[in-house]
Amino acid sequence: MAAVALVLVSAFGTVGYMLIERMSLLDALFMTVTTISTVGYREVTELHTAGRLFTIALIVCGVGTTLYLLTIVAETLLEGHLRDFWGKARMQRNIDQLSGHVVVCGFGRFGRAVAEELTRQEVELVVIDSNPALEAELRDSSASFVIARSSTDEVLERAGIDRARAIVIATPSDPDNVFIALSVRERSTTVRIHARAETEAGLRRLRLAGADQVISAYQMGGMRVAASILRPSVVDFLEISTPGRGETIDLEEVRLDPRAMIAGSTIEGLERAHARVRVVAVKRANEAIQLIPEPGTTVGGGDLLVVIGDRQSLERLAQQCAPESANEGR
Repeated sequence: MAAVALVLVSAFGTVGYMLIERMSLLDALFMTVTTISTVGYREVTELHTAGRLFTIALIVCGVGTTLYLLTIVAETLLEGHLRDFWGKARMQRNIDQLSGHVVVCGFGRFGRAVAEELTRQEVELVVIDSNPALEAELRDSSASFVIARSSTDEVLERAGIDRARAIVIATPSDPDNVFIALSVRERSTTVRIHARAETEAGLRRLRLAGADQVISAYQMGGMRVAASILRPSVVDFLEISTPGRGETIDLEEVRLDPRAMIAGSTIEGLERAHARVRVVAVKRANEAIQLIPEPGTTVGGGDLLVVIGDRQSLERLAQQCAPESANEGR
């Protein structure tokens, strides 16, 4: 704005000298620049009364504008605002190129835990939070971020919500979470919405807003503690088999490609071929998930298998679920 104001003042001065003193364009521009910069060179021609009054007005308007612009430039350079500006512009360009990423709204304790796990699994994500104090911490992380309120369509658009595969709504406010869920569902019916709720009313309203998964951290934590008291061995097993966390045993999901070499195999055949793997669930499109499927169940292209086993066996199974051409490339 200061630069635009300076250009307008310069144009005003140039046109004024040309009209009042009948100067050429170059002479009028020279007079304007020397006047508003307070350099003090001699006048191109002897000024008439009207020209002198015009020069006084130009000094009042132009010198202040010039000093204001110089002050802003100095502040930008000295305080690193220019670096921050280019850094944010570069980050926004990176966000604009993302597709299939995850948007995390809120970088509190809950949102931070989600973001850390997604980052550990090398999932592209964009964090939105309105607290400027978190900017330094977010800059040190590998995640892209937007410092703004996530309850506006403009901010969601900047985070690439239309190209995202999922959004995690983790602000501490139930009304904000419901509003964000409504905004996202209005824009897209394919983005999966995972939301946090603080109250029973929040849980109910988030489901009504179209959230695919709604959780209460306090409720889940309380149930986990109670389960560890009532069924400690089961909880120990869950700790071991937490996806991506187990040291030797993992619980993972793999999607069977239609071109995979094992398409058409039975559950029994898969488990026989991979001795340390067990298929615990099968999910087909538009069908309810099948827990503990029958050994004779045939799996086909597009099926999602939930399997438990040691890491090496899971990796071999994942390779065989990929297209046959991909395995030939390996």
